[in-house]
Amino acid sequence: MFSWWDNRYGINFPKLGISLGHVPRGFTIGGFNIAFYGVIIAFGMIGGLLLARWQAKRSGQDPELYSDFALIAIPCSVIGARLYSVAFEWKDYKNDLLQIFNLRNGGLAIYGGVIVAFLCVFIYAKVKKINPFVLLDTGIVGLILGQLVGRWGNFFNRECFGNYTESLFAMQIPVADQSLSNYFKPEVISDTALAQIYAGKERALESIMQIRNNLVAGADGLTYVQVQPTFLYESLWNLALLIILLIYWRHKKFDGEIGLLYLLGYGLGRLWIEGLRTDQLFLWRTGIAVSQLLSGLLVVVSLGLIIFFRIRAAKLKTVPMYCDYGNKRSK
Repeated sequence: MFSWWDNRYGINFPKLGISLGHVPRGFTIGGFNIAFYGVIIAFGMIGGLLLARWQAKRSGQDPELYSDFALIAIPCSVIGARLYSVAFEWKDYKNDLLQIFNLRNGGLAIYGGVIVAFLCVFIYAKVKKINPFVLLDTGIVGLILGQLVGRWGNFFNRECFGNYTESLFAMQIPVADQSLSNYFKPEVISDTALAQIYAGKERALESIMQIRNNLVAGADGLTYVQVQPTFLYESLWNLALLIILLIYWRHKKFDGEIGLLYLLGYGLGRLWIEGLRTDQLFLWRTGIAVSQLLSGLLVVVSLGLIIFFRIRAAKLKTVPMYCDYGNKRSK
C-alpha cells in the first residue's frame, strides 16, 4: 500500500509568495519508508551517466566505457561520501555504529565522493589503458549534473541550509518539524547546552543562535526558522557551471582542463556557500570548516595548474585528443 511518509509540515518561501504545504520526506510502500533523499540522488546518478554517455558520443568516444566506469565509480563514490561525513562527525556515530549504514537521514559529503571519483578515474584508465584526462573531462559533466540534482534531496530532508535571512529567497521550516535539527529547537536544546556542543566554533554557534533568536510566527499558528536555502544556491551554481563547461569543452587547450575548471568553478561556489551554512563539518578539535578549507585549496591549486598547462600547451603546440565534436585529434 502506498502513502506519503512524514508529510505533516510544509516549507515556505514567503518573499516569493510560495507556500508548499505538506512536503513529505518520502513515501511508504508495503510498510517500508523510502526517502526522497535517496531517490533524488539515484536520479542524479542516472542523469549524470546519460549526460556523460552523450558527451562521449558527440566527441567521438565509446559511450560504453563510461557505463562500465559508472558501475565502479558510483558505488565507490557513495562510500567515499559517507566515510568523509562520518570521519568529521564521528561523535554522532561512535555510540551506534549501525547508523553509519543508514543513509536515509542524509550524511553524504560531496567532497568525499568527488575525491574517490577522481581516484577511480586514474585507476580505471590505467586498467583500460586509456587517457585518464579524456575520461575526466568527459565524465565531469555527468558528475556536475548528479550534484545539482542530488542537492534537492537536502530540501526534502530539511538540511544543508544557511543562516538567518530576510532576503528574497528566505526559506521557512516549522520548528515542530521532526526532520529539523534539534539545534534549532530551544525547547529541546538549551542555549547553555548548545554553547557546550559548539565550544571553539563561535562562528557556527553565532549563526545558529541568530536563527533561534529570530523565529517567525506564521499565520497558521506555527513557529518557523527563516534561513538561506544554500542547497538551492549550490544547485543553481552547478547548473551555471555545467552550461559553461559544455560550451567551453570544444575550446579546451589540453586534456584535463575541463576537470580542472570544474575544481576551480565548484571550489569558488562552495567557498562562498559553505560560509553561509549552519551544518558545516569541522576539522577535528578546531572551528575550521573542512569543506571551506578544501574549496580554497582547490581554487588555488587548480588555477595554478590551468595556467601552467595552458602555457605548456602553447609552447609545445599540443592539442587535446578529443576537442572538435565527432573528430579525434592526433597528438
